[in-house]
Amino acid sequence: EVQLVESGGGLVQAGGSLRLSCAASGFTFDDYAIGWFRQAPGKEREGLSCISNSDGNTYYADSVKGRFTISSDNAKNTVYLQMNSLEPEDTAVYYCASTLVYCGSSWYSVPLDAWGQGTQVTVSS
Repeated sequence: EVQLVESGGGLVQAGGSLRLSCAASGFTFDDYAIGWFRQAPGKEREGLSCISNSDGNTYYADSVKGRFTISSDNAKNTVYLQMNSLEPEDTAVYYCASTLVYCGSSWYSVPLDAWGQGTQVTVSS
């Protein structure tokens, strides 16, 4: 019943921008936190950012602070990740995931309830 669907990935040049979307259904959106992860081939999954939909509290990993911005539109049950100043090192499959755990510094260590299918982001030099 719970479903998350990512969209917005693609191919961009270094310095460009993309806006990813995570559309949620099958649960009470305001009760959950939703976050973004990425994984490149041969690399561990990396937590990037999360947001608690109840009050808008956010967290960012150091690698994306100042470049990426997470936001939510509760009326549309959608979370966005605005990615600016993209670098080739940002190339990865990007996933969104949800949990009832409040977004904070330890959020990435807790089990996630649902995952999207991922969307590919490729940044060229």
